[in-house]
Amino acid sequence: MTDLNLDPAQLDRYSRHVIMDDVGPEGQRDLLDAAVLVIGAGGLGSPAIQYLAAAGVGRIGIADDDAVERSNLQRQVIHGDADVGRPKVDSATEFVAQLNPDVDVETHETRVTSENIDALLAEYDLVVDGSDNFRTRYLVNDACTLAGVPFTHGAVFQFEGQITTFSGDDAAPCYRCLFPEAPPAGTVPDCETTGVLGVLPGTVGCLQATEAVKLLLGRGDPLEGRLVVYDAMDMSFETVEFEKNPDCPVCGDEPAIASVADVEYAERCAIER
Repeated sequence: MTDLNLDPAQLDRYSRHVIMDDVGPEGQRDLLDAAVLVIGAGGLGSPAIQYLAAAGVGRIGIADDDAVERSNLQRQVIHGDADVGRPKVDSATEFVAQLNPDVDVETHETRVTSENIDALLAEYDLVVDGSDNFRTRYLVNDACTLAGVPFTHGAVFQFEGQITTFSGDDAAPCYRCLFPEAPPAGTVPDCETTGVLGVLPGTVGCLQATEAVKLLLGRGDPLEGRLVVYDAMDMSFETVEFEKNPDCPVCGDEPAIASVADVEYAERCAIER
């Protein structure tokens, strides 16, 4: 064992990290000691889980209450045909075990709700939000912002994706600063009705994993206050800057949300001011 507790197998496995000046054995040890919660083991969560595990993030929590469907396999790359019908948390756990035995997976076969999210967050350093609905996105934002837990957000639609990062810092904006409330029901089609290019979630989920690793290492500039919009059709990336909203109900000067219990996470996820 080295003085940083990396054994010979780990020094070999993570050698391309260890030789990097901005990672090194100290950074790899930080990754092995880190704990990340991935919400959703679907299109975005799959590549995020894969690359977080490959990077050696020592403890990965996976929260998902769905079972694998054959229509998932076009984009949810950690599940296979033999997994159809199984809980996604189970097939995801087996995938990680085969990829990297250093990683401990904690499964939460449950829908993330206002009743359980605070307890889930208390166990992790960072969250990767791979959810596919506005209710969960606003819930994750509000709970993480109130708890000061950083998280990465990603979303996909047909050929387009978006990603940003929220540090949990008091001076930084949150998701509600960018999108104060969800659009009216039925105005934004979902992937089930309009489709999504299979490789698109892979790109966005990998970017989320990249942001997560950077935050864990304390290296680089995260996408704080910047929304990256990716168009796979013409292979373009556009960056939209946004600022903290002093009237934001969760992180503004006079916040109206002191607890996720203050919000009914349905329809537009709005509150009465």
